[in-house]
Amino acid sequence: MALGGGTFLVQNKILPGTYINFISAAKASANLSDRGYIALPIALDWGPDDKVFAVSPEDFQKESLSIFGYDYTHPKLKGLRDLFKHSLKMVYIYKLMSNGVKAQNTYCTAKYKGIRGNDLKIVIGANVDEPGKVDVLTYLGTTLVDEQTVEPNTNNLKSNDYVDWKSNVELEETSGLPLTGGSNGDELTGTQYQQALDAFESYTFNALGCLSTDSLIISLFVEYTKRMRDSVGVKFQTVVYRTAADYEGIVNLENRVLYDENPAALVYWVTGAIGGCPVNKSNTNKRYDGEYEVDTKYKQSQLEAGLLAGKFMFHLVGEDVRVLDDINSFTTVTDEKSIDFASNQTIRVLDQIANDIAVLFNTKYLGNVPNDESGRISLWNDIVKHHQLLESIRAIEDFNPDNVTVAKGDHKKAVVVNDVVMPVNAMAQLYMTVIVE
Repeated sequence: MALGGGTFLVQNKILPGTYINFISAAKASANLSDRGYIALPIALDWGPDDKVFAVSPEDFQKESLSIFGYDYTHPKLKGLRDLFKHSLKMVYIYKLMSNGVKAQNTYCTAKYKGIRGNDLKIVIGANVDEPGKVDVLTYLGTTLVDEQTVEPNTNNLKSNDYVDWKSNVELEETSGLPLTGGSNGDELTGTQYQQALDAFESYTFNALGCLSTDSLIISLFVEYTKRMRDSVGVKFQTVVYRTAADYEGIVNLENRVLYDENPAALVYWVTGAIGGCPVNKSNTNKRYDGEYEVDTKYKQSQLEAGLLAGKFMFHLVGEDVRVLDDINSFTTVTDEKSIDFASNQTIRVLDQIANDIAVLFNTKYLGNVPNDESGRISLWNDIVKHHQLLESIRAIEDFNPDNVTVAKGDHKKAVVVNDVVMPVNAMAQLYMTVIVE
């Protein structure tokens, strides 16, 4: 006789047998998400056009020549080396370029737009082992980046990381035919930055960097950040140069760098530090270990005034350049927002909660779990577990599960969550009284 089996919805089976439901454990959905994701629009001489491309720390170290057109140690990658000083998971990059042109020659076209394509050249010579075939060598500067042995027609060549071959061109011996005509195009405008920000909307990241010193472009980043945080619900912080935004989502970098064409180049390092800092850590007193020379000529009174004005500042401690205080540009205290919102460590905790609970609800509950007492208890359990994880790593303290409530909303599909958390901040000030007897 056949026994019953399969899954069950209610306990109403008739045949004897085994009925088993396999349900994924909730532990994954209540976990803390990783930090260390950065978005950066940047002007480049080489790289994928008109799209966001992801670069991991390993990619940057090992594949920078093919990705950016320069080897890891090249001076043009100094800013990106500063960015990757931190424990980053991924950097999402959008190459800023207006009307750029790809370099080309008789046989091929550069893979990407930009002036770096002009440093490519093709060398073609007879192959000594296979008569009738030729060796086709692709050089970037003096570096051999690709080598193929084929019958002498471009149709037999495979595109590489640097060039795409033109169709059906006979290959003739040459000691070096350069690619020419590559251009970075016109001066950048707000249009290119807007295109980059639009492209970033489908990505999740912890920090966004703005390398521009143009007040109109910086304003574009500020408004974008406010809209994404307050209207869309995507939580990240944006690092800008010398802009008093009075907003917790904007980090206002004060210090300029010396001897560089862009005084805001320190944005690279700060963006990495903001996005890569763990939820239970602070950048206060963090040593600057980058390659730029930082202007730290500030008096004590200027440092104090800078903090009160919401400026992210560096100062000199002995021979080290260090972060004065890990703060954002928020300065106007209201009944709804205390001065605690000026602390980036506090904002990291709040953003972590907002992002994690949104992912939890959207992936596990939305459209899947009934809005009844059992469903709301399940959501309550997941939120409590998430907060207990934050407490276990000392990101929040004195958490009381009783302060979390999950209730039915005004209509059948809605749930209302009320929550209380107390973020922890790193020690920054010592007040000590010593009694001498």
